[in-house]
Amino acid sequence: MTTSIRRTLLSLVPFLFLLSVWASPAKHHTKYFVYIGTYTEEGSESKGIYAYRFDSETEQLTPIGLAAEAINPSFLAVHPNHRFVYAVNEVSNYKGQKSGAVSAFAIDRATGKLTLLNQVASRGGDPCYISLDKTGEHVLVANYGGGSIAVFPVLKDGRLGEASAFIQHSGHGTNPDRQEGPHAHSIDVSPDNRFAVVNDLGLDETLVYGFNGAHGSLAAANPNIAKADPGAGPRHLAFHPSGRFAYVINEMQSAITAFRYDPAAGQLQKIQTISSLPKDFSGHDEAAEIQVHPSGKFLYASNRGHDSIAVFAIDASKGALTPVQYVSTKGGSPRSFEIAPGGSLLFAENEKSDDIVLFHINPQTGRLNPTGKVLKVSQPVCVKFVPVD
Repeated sequence: MTTSIRRTLLSLVPFLFLLSVWASPAKHHTKYFVYIGTYTEEGSESKGIYAYRFDSETEQLTPIGLAAEAINPSFLAVHPNHRFVYAVNEVSNYKGQKSGAVSAFAIDRATGKLTLLNQVASRGGDPCYISLDKTGEHVLVANYGGGSIAVFPVLKDGRLGEASAFIQHSGHGTNPDRQEGPHAHSIDVSPDNRFAVVNDLGLDETLVYGFNGAHGSLAAANPNIAKADPGAGPRHLAFHPSGRFAYVINEMQSAITAFRYDPAAGQLQKIQTISSLPKDFSGHDEAAEIQVHPSGKFLYASNRGHDSIAVFAIDASKGALTPVQYVSTKGGSPRSFEIAPGGSLLFAENEKSDDIVLFHINPQTGRLNPTGKVLKVSQPVCVKFVPVD
């Protein structure tokens, strides 16, 4: 088989993977549990993970209360079977180790409460991000303080096994205060489950590692690396639904880099870098979250300092971004946000003002308009939805 034919066949893999998903009959859900990860230390009143019932047709939210007590369950991930929730415990010391922890919870489908199944060391300090591979057989974790990444097998009962892969980053960036060493900030698998994409804020790099879903292993040698601007601080990544483009939000630069994605090689080719801030803003800001709308037409990014969500239109053929709107989150420091299933609502988590503000999303323009609904949660960090009907 020639190299060109092989590359052509490999380029079809993500689309065949997505086709297998689309071919499955999709159920229309209207009832959800909403889980909220929080910080529980440094003055926070939170005790762990909180939950609400959510009706997507009426937009009604009913508080469940504390779903599970936990220490700094900052970032959450939901298993594809909707039976389990996984959380990082963002601490630097776990049972005497220089490590944080990863917790597995079972969902009570009747009450929404969570039951702790087990907890394992994250293999590095201050784990700040967690995701699952497309099969739900592995959990992937980024350790910010430790500057490392790890993969953990999901056992049949939802518990986590010990790490099946671990990679320690090394080096530093140009900013001696924020980039004195590696700071892995996120890890996500590619649409076809063949690669794991890692943003390291401390190294100004987005690294693409080969991922073996059968064994939960990472190809540590010679990852594909997309270099950010010096001092940019890449934080989170979002793939376009087509799989053709990927977008990285740079925390320290308050900018978004758009990439063309080669699924055969797992390579990112830069298209543009554009500020997440309006031109007339000159204050201090740290960008945080990034998501692409399910329609693939719009991109959203959060700014901490300007305290806003930036809205961009996506060029369907080129992947380039054009600013549409900058809207206040009506609170302080939107560390994250989540687009609700169906794409009609955005939940903005204002960490410093202890609230989550809801916005309607205009399906034609992507513009945001506050609904008037505000959820009071101390130091919210992450929101995830689980269908229950």
